[in-house]
Amino acid sequence: MTTYPAWAFDDSAIPDPFGFGERAVKFLRSLKHPKNPLPGHAFQLDPWQERIVRRIYGPRHDDGTRIVRTVVLLVPRGNRKTSLGAGLALLHTFGPELIPGGECVAAACDRKQAKIAYREAYEIILSTPRLEKIARLADYKNVLNNTQKRAFFESISSDAGKQHGRTPAFALIDELHAWPKRDLWDAIRSGLPKTKGSLMFLATTAGRGQENLSHEIIDYARKVARGEIDDPSTLPILFETPADADWKDEDVWRAANPGLVHGYPDMAGLRQLAREASHRPGDRDAFRQYHLNMWLDQSLSPFVEMSVYDEGKSPVDLAELESEPCWLGVDLSSNSDLTVIVAAWRDGDGGYIVHPWFFCPKDNLYARQERSGAPYVQWAEQGLIEPTPGNVVDFRTVEDRIREICDRFPVREVAFDPHLARNTLNNLLEDGYPCVEMRQGWITMAPAIKELERAIVGKQFQHGGHPVLRWNFENIQAETDKAGNIAFHKGKARDKIDGAVACAMAVARASTGNDMNSVYSSAERSDGLLIF
Repeated sequence: MTTYPAWAFDDSAIPDPFGFGERAVKFLRSLKHPKNPLPGHAFQLDPWQERIVRRIYGPRHDDGTRIVRTVVLLVPRGNRKTSLGAGLALLHTFGPELIPGGECVAAACDRKQAKIAYREAYEIILSTPRLEKIARLADYKNVLNNTQKRAFFESISSDAGKQHGRTPAFALIDELHAWPKRDLWDAIRSGLPKTKGSLMFLATTAGRGQENLSHEIIDYARKVARGEIDDPSTLPILFETPADADWKDEDVWRAANPGLVHGYPDMAGLRQLAREASHRPGDRDAFRQYHLNMWLDQSLSPFVEMSVYDEGKSPVDLAELESEPCWLGVDLSSNSDLTVIVAAWRDGDGGYIVHPWFFCPKDNLYARQERSGAPYVQWAEQGLIEPTPGNVVDFRTVEDRIREICDRFPVREVAFDPHLARNTLNNLLEDGYPCVEMRQGWITMAPAIKELERAIVGKQFQHGGHPVLRWNFENIQAETDKAGNIAFHKGKARDKIDGAVACAMAVARASTGNDMNSVYSSAERSDGLLIF
């Protein structure tokens, strides 16, 4: 079922039993906007925007309270979402939706972005005499005050410290895809229910990756739009383009950009960007994300398309694998990385089944979440990551888990990168566990990565949809040399790829179908270990 908001363009009836949708439209049309070339600089409210306003403010419960409490507007750049958001902020600060003493906020990722909506509202007030008479503009504080009703509109940002204690009547959430963490979101979200009839208006373009706040909110809105979740209080307005759509097709542009028919964004400008993007992959991804609202993978140079990776998300039943031979890849971490064990089983058809066990230090779990934007705390609560005591990963816990895995499954090999693993290797070898060294250089990892790529692209890689593992694959910045060999790198320091590295190790060892007692033409023996 499509999530496209066809109702924004048809003539279907929008309930307005109390006339509140009509009065909201009248208020917005009474405003002036200095940048609008229309006669008298009237605030431009095109039909698609007007229907959005009517859809927000018209439908009511029997007691007159608004049904819609959260609006999620996903629309590409240049479609004047900030102007609409600023107009709605004024509707709640100076117009008929005002609550005496009400607090309205515009929130964004940083001070500069937050001030854009504030400046938009500021300029509208200066151009609208009847509002200018009752407004006090504390520009240096980014606050617009209604002197008659004590309501105010203020811009705040996610880098402005703690904002708990806020009780907003209206919150404009701008470009959520760029928010590095969720503190401000949580503060605003928890404050909205304190005010009767409050409204959140979220306006953003598409983002990247799935393990982030923006994707979480947009995906919820998608489920509401498709009818998978019954939530009349959330209004999804999602102008997005499927990732497999032809990004050069101008009909695709028109579907994603509702303002194009009215002259914005500039069609000639989009054509120029598209011409340039045809020759520059980085520009192509930016065009798809910001002008077509395609939700892209995290990495700018992904290892594989995540839609292909997701083909292997069918559940993995470990109980059914207890009698099947498996191979382990282990990537032990420094303080800032994840530690992971990945088990790989051959599926009998040239493919692989994998399952990971992740570890991270318990003491800095929340700090990791703040730095990366990934939900470490939630993952820990769900058992997807095991926090170990202290501020570094406790390798004894990892070693014990390897022993447990080997006791449960017929493990043929446990492959380690020897860096950081010497003590763990020695302990396990002394007890007879089948450990081998697998160094993470080009010679060893290039063929391992090639085999992993073959399995994923060939849809022969079942991973069960493990979200931490998916996040690791999503973070890969793939680097290819002249011979076609691929190496894994992190796109950003805060991104983690350890699970993907361990996957490549486990799959590579499983692909040989041997164990440490076999003779490998590519291996040397050193101190009782096979070194690859």
